[in-house]
Amino acid sequence: MLKRATAIREIELEPGIAPPAELLLSDAPWIARGYVSDWPLVKASQNSAQSALSYLAGFYKGRPVNAFLAEPESNGRFFYNEEVTGFNFVQVSTQLTQVFDKLLAFSQSDQKAPSLYVGSTQTSAWLPGFNEVHALPFELPNPMTSLWVGNESRVAAHFDFPRNIACCVIGERRFTVFPPEQVENLYVGPWDLTPAGQPISMVDFHNVDYGKYPKFRQAEDHAQTATLQPGDIIYLPNMWWHQVESLSPVNGLVNFWWQETPGVYGSPTEALKHAFLSIRSLPLHQRQALKAMFDHYVFAETTEHLEHLPQESWGRLGEVTDPLARQLRAELTNSLKR
Repeated sequence: MLKRATAIREIELEPGIAPPAELLLSDAPWIARGYVSDWPLVKASQNSAQSALSYLAGFYKGRPVNAFLAEPESNGRFFYNEEVTGFNFVQVSTQLTQVFDKLLAFSQSDQKAPSLYVGSTQTSAWLPGFNEVHALPFELPNPMTSLWVGNESRVAAHFDFPRNIACCVIGERRFTVFPPEQVENLYVGPWDLTPAGQPISMVDFHNVDYGKYPKFRQAEDHAQTATLQPGDIIYLPNMWWHQVESLSPVNGLVNFWWQETPGVYGSPTEALKHAFLSIRSLPLHQRQALKAMFDHYVFAETTEHLEHLPQESWGRLGEVTDPLARQLRAELTNSLKR
């Protein structure tokens, strides 16, 4: 745990009552204690981890899952090997119920156990019927619900583009978060080889090497943290960096992911990949010229730069409608085929 991290803001929300709309559009994280404490899975976990896993197993129909396994020497840190050419864990396809059995066996062993988890498993596909009895009391635009279950582990700081409400349902979880602009102080690893899809911070928060990562002190000044109990929820805005630590022998987390923009717009991270391809290798003066273009056309906070034009002529410079979005996608697809 980072000593200089401040507490994530706590708000009071009554279970079953929707939060104010502005909280779901907030650019800062918050937590609400006990907000999903009435969920059946949370109630089962209050009896025992075995009760919770047995309850989850009742929804499972046998579809294989991807599990991640790290040796005890990893101390729960799912990370790279020393050369950053691979990882310190293996990924296997297995039955979810077999993972549950292993977790219970590990939790009862006197020996230091391997770290094991199944991450971001879409509940509608793997646990049909689960969503109907574990819903939030408000509507989200096209949410994707997923389950994470495992034992003690550390998932390094990373970002996700969608907004997320993460619900702690089994065991304790610690979140340590940073605003997006701290990217330069987090010493992010490679994009081409990632543990689970997104680039991660290379800093070991449990044993920070300030000689190797001196700017991390600046990131620490902006760090926020909270430890969640079963029934607690945390809201994570778009692009916030977050490290997640599972602190109990059996842990479970249910995530609700969503974004306000239509799916036809695509993911902004794909635009970043395109920039790696077409912009990053240009001479500095060309990159600076393109930066000015991006600032003018993409990152402008008002439409003042367009007011010299009739609004009906704005086209792609104005609001991107569904037909225009599809036209732009077609143009991009055709250009990338060349």
